[in-house]
Amino acid sequence: MSREKVTRTDVARVAGTSVAVVSYVVNNGPRPVAEATRARVLAAIESTGYRPDGIARALASGSTRTFGLIVPNIANPFVAALAHAIEGAAYRRGFTLLLGDSADDPAREADLVGTFLQHRIDGLLFYGVDRDHPWLDQAVGKVPVVVLDEPPAGPGIIGVRVDERAASATATRHLIEHGRDAVAIITGPLAQQNARDRRDGWLDALGDAARADLQIEGTYTRGGGYLAGRALLERDTRPDAVFASNEQQALGLLAAAAELEVRVPEDLAVICFNGTTNAEYSIPALSTIEQPIEEIAALAIDLLTRSDRAEYPVTVCDVELVRRRSCGCEYRRTPSARALLGAAGSAGSAGEHRVAEQPAAERPTTEQVTVGRTAAERPGSRTGTSA
Repeated sequence: MSREKVTRTDVARVAGTSVAVVSYVVNNGPRPVAEATRARVLAAIESTGYRPDGIARALASGSTRTFGLIVPNIANPFVAALAHAIEGAAYRRGFTLLLGDSADDPAREADLVGTFLQHRIDGLLFYGVDRDHPWLDQAVGKVPVVVLDEPPAGPGIIGVRVDERAASATATRHLIEHGRDAVAIITGPLAQQNARDRRDGWLDALGDAARADLQIEGTYTRGGGYLAGRALLERDTRPDAVFASNEQQALGLLAAAAELEVRVPEDLAVICFNGTTNAEYSIPALSTIEQPIEEIAALAIDLLTRSDRAEYPVTVCDVELVRRRSCGCEYRRTPSARALLGAAGSAGSAGEHRVAEQPAAERPTTEQVTVGRTAAERPGSRTGTSA
């Protein structure tokens, strides 16, 4: 049609039906429409080029089909991979995702929550700077809220997370199993709860063998890992292993070790938390604790859309210990499907992203580490255990 703006009246005229029936088709209700009539309306929409007014439809239906996601720092590769997976999961369910980066600023977090509510989101996903965020209260009761990377903060808030303390203990024990007896840690900023959780996991694994002089704090960046690595490795008595609290720190540590001619893993075993596909391409390839990003994303979106979400107050997902060369394990680099295809091309859970065609001996050794249990039956499953 030649008109500048096509309306539902134009569609109804072409389809030979009423404007109300066109609205039922566009909004998928509230009244049923015969299949033959629906087909005529859809054909008329196609021929006229009609595009529904999203704002008007939202006002009429009470839904914008939009979720909001707030993250602490989208420049962090793990956070970026998680956001990418959540966007994909939302898209597959017919939702658009609005992304807000708080830049590690609690005040900005609070502003973003208010802004997203003004945009009439249908649900909020929140990955906080820390675990003290009373501004979430303004969303509770208005929209469903799912928090990531932490336990639920209160009534009306659902949690999807991993047990970072237990996972960090697993990583540290793996270094001990390699015969290392001077295991250091590069922590994140200890003002942040997740940095303390990962530090506590290191302490749990080492027990009385933990040494205060082998604990060093750094930012969650390559620069932070580099500076902490130099500080550890320039000592007269060096550690023989390091647990880095995130992948970026570990990459910085490898750079420091290379500059100081410290061989990894011969002189220094390294493992890190929150590995991504970047870990496969460091020299040597990094052993990591990986979170099941695709599973977390799918669960979070599913919980936002479920009417019975209150029955699942917290879901604790298992992590994966990926053994590569940096800790001393035998390893031959074979890119994962996630690396070859991108996160959007990998399907299902984290256990499905390896290249199945490669002989087992050539693939990285992985182990699913059970570090927590769901507090209620996992959504979509038939069985579950309580925490």
